[in-house]
Amino acid sequence: MPEVSGIDHCYLTVSDLVQSERFYDAALMQVLGFRKNCFSLGGAAHIQYFNRHFGVVLRPARQPLPYDSYAPGLHHLCLRVESSEDVHATARELRAAGIAASEARLYPEYAPDYVATFFADPDGIRLEVTNYRQERRTRHDHWED
Repeated sequence: MPEVSGIDHCYLTVSDLVQSERFYDAALMQVLGFRKNCFSLGGAAHIQYFNRHFGVVLRPARQPLPYDSYAPGLHHLCLRVESSEDVHATARELRAAGIAASEARLYPEYAPDYVATFFADPDGIRLEVTNYRQERRTRHDHWED
Protein backbone atom coordinates (compact mmCIF):
# COMPACT_ATOMS: atom_id res chain seq x y z
CA MET A 1 0.00 0.00 0.00
CA PRO A 2 1.27 3.54 -0.70
CA GLU A 3 2.66 5.44 2.28
CA VAL A 4 1.57 9.02 2.88
CA SER A 5 4.81 10.98 3.24
CA GLY A 6 3.40 14.28 4.45
CA ILE A 7 0.71 16.88 4.06
CA ASP A 8 0.87 18.41 0.60
CA HIS A 9 -1.26 21.48 1.28
CA CYS A 10 -3.93 22.90 3.54
CA TYR A 11 -6.60 25.36 2.38
CA LEU A 12 -7.76 28.05 4.80
CA THR A 13 -10.90 29.99 3.99
CA VAL A 14 -10.63 33.61 5.09
CA SER A 15 -13.13 36.46 5.32
CA ASP A 16 -10.79 39.23 4.09
CA LEU A 17 -8.09 38.07 1.69
CA VAL A 18 -6.17 41.36 1.81
CA GLN A 19 -6.05 41.46 5.62
CA SER A 20 -5.14 37.76 5.80
CA GLU A 21 -2.41 38.21 3.19
CA ARG A 22 -0.74 40.85 5.37
CA PHE A 23 -0.90 38.53 8.39
CA TYR A 24 0.40 35.44 6.58
CA ASP A 25 3.09 37.45 4.77
CA ALA A 26 4.44 38.37 8.21
CA ALA A 27 3.94 34.98 9.91
CA LEU A 28 4.83 32.58 7.13
CA MET A 29 7.15 34.54 4.86
CA GLN A 30 8.93 36.98 7.15
CA VAL A 31 9.24 34.72 10.21
CA LEU A 32 9.14 31.16 8.86
CA GLY A 33 10.73 31.57 5.42
CA PHE A 34 7.84 30.44 3.20
CA ARG A 35 7.51 31.69 -0.36
CA LYS A 36 4.31 32.91 -2.00
CA ASN A 37 2.45 32.85 -5.27
CA CYS A 38 -1.02 33.97 -6.29
CA PHE A 39 -3.45 32.31 -8.66
CA SER A 40 -7.12 32.27 -9.58
CA LEU A 41 -9.29 29.20 -9.28
CA GLY A 42 -12.94 29.23 -10.29
CA GLY A 43 -12.76 32.99 -10.66
CA ALA A 44 -11.60 33.49 -7.07
CA ALA A 45 -8.19 34.82 -6.07
CA HIS A 46 -6.03 32.41 -4.06
CA ILE A 47 -2.74 32.97 -2.26
CA GLN A 48 -0.38 30.06 -1.71
CA TYR A 49 2.43 30.07 0.85
CA PHE A 50 4.85 27.18 0.48
CA ASN A 51 8.15 25.78 1.63
CA ARG A 52 10.00 22.70 0.40
CA HIS A 53 7.57 20.39 2.18
CA PHE A 54 4.01 21.70 1.82
CA GLY A 55 1.74 24.64 1.15
CA VAL A 56 -0.89 26.70 2.93
CA VAL A 57 -3.43 28.23 0.57
CA LEU A 58 -5.77 31.10 1.41
CA ARG A 59 -9.06 31.34 -0.43
CA PRO A 60 -11.90 33.81 0.08
CA ALA A 61 -14.92 32.69 2.08
CA ARG A 62 -18.22 32.45 0.23
CA GLN A 63 -20.17 33.42 3.34
CA PRO A 64 -18.89 35.71 6.10
CA LEU A 65 -19.44 33.33 9.02
CA PRO A 66 -17.36 33.64 12.20
CA TYR A 67 -14.70 30.99 12.74
CA ASP A 68 -15.33 28.52 15.56
CA SER A 69 -12.47 26.15 16.35
CA TYR A 70 -14.87 23.85 18.19
CA ALA A 71 -17.34 23.52 15.30
CA PRO A 72 -16.79 20.76 12.74
CA GLY A 73 -13.74 21.61 10.65
CA LEU A 74 -10.21 22.74 11.38
CA HIS A 75 -9.41 23.12 15.07
CA HIS A 76 -5.87 24.47 14.58
CA LEU A 77 -2.89 24.24 12.27
CA CYS A 78 0.38 23.24 13.90
CA LEU A 79 3.70 23.83 12.16
CA ARG A 80 6.85 22.05 13.29
CA VAL A 81 10.35 23.50 13.56
CA GLU A 82 13.52 21.59 14.39
CA SER A 83 14.15 22.49 18.04
CA SER A 84 12.72 24.11 21.16
CA GLU A 85 15.18 26.97 20.59
CA ASP A 86 13.58 27.48 17.17
CA VAL A 87 10.14 27.67 18.80
CA HIS A 88 11.37 30.36 21.20
CA ALA A 89 12.95 32.30 18.31
CA THR A 90 9.75 31.98 16.26
CA ALA A 91 7.63 33.34 19.11
CA ARG A 92 9.97 36.31 19.51
CA GLU A 93 10.01 37.01 15.77
CA LEU A 94 6.22 36.72 15.49
CA ARG A 95 5.77 39.26 18.29
CA ALA A 96 8.39 41.54 16.68
CA ALA A 97 6.31 41.35 13.47
CA GLY A 98 3.24 42.54 15.39
CA ILE A 99 1.60 39.13 15.82
CA ALA A 100 0.24 38.33 19.28
CA ALA A 101 2.04 35.01 19.79
CA SER A 102 2.21 33.45 23.23
CA GLU A 103 5.52 33.08 25.01
CA ALA A 104 7.04 29.79 23.92
CA ARG A 105 7.10 27.36 26.80
CA LEU A 106 7.19 23.71 27.74
CA TYR A 107 3.80 21.90 27.84
CA PRO A 108 4.58 18.68 29.75
CA GLU A 109 0.86 17.81 29.80
CA TYR A 110 1.18 17.18 26.02
CA ALA A 111 4.59 15.48 26.04
CA PRO A 112 7.74 15.71 28.20
CA ASP A 113 9.56 17.78 25.55
CA TYR A 114 6.60 19.63 23.94
CA VAL A 115 7.51 23.30 23.45
CA ALA A 116 5.04 25.54 21.63
CA THR A 117 3.84 29.03 20.85
CA PHE A 118 0.24 29.82 19.88
CA PHE A 119 -1.30 32.64 17.85
CA ALA A 120 -4.36 33.32 15.70
CA ASP A 121 -4.95 34.82 12.28
CA PRO A 122 -7.37 37.73 11.63
CA ASP A 123 -10.34 35.31 11.41
CA GLY A 124 -9.39 33.59 14.67
CA ILE A 125 -7.96 30.48 13.00
CA ARG A 126 -5.61 29.09 15.61
CA LEU A 127 -2.00 28.39 14.69
CA GLU A 128 0.78 26.75 16.63
CA VAL A 129 4.50 26.22 16.19
CA THR A 130 6.06 23.30 18.03
CA ASN A 131 9.38 21.48 18.10
CA TYR A 132 10.30 18.15 16.51
CA ARG A 133 9.82 16.06 19.61
CA GLN A 134 11.64 12.85 20.48
CA GLU A 135 8.47 10.77 20.15
CA ARG A 136 8.04 11.93 16.55
CA ARG A 137 11.73 11.40 15.76
CA THR A 138 11.67 7.88 17.18
CA ARG A 139 8.48 7.03 15.29
CA HIS A 140 10.06 8.29 12.06
CA ASP A 141 13.43 6.62 12.53
CA HIS A 142 12.13 3.27 13.80
CA TRP A 143 8.89 2.85 11.87
CA GLU A 144 9.74 -0.69 10.76
CA ASP A 145 10.81 -1.87 14.26
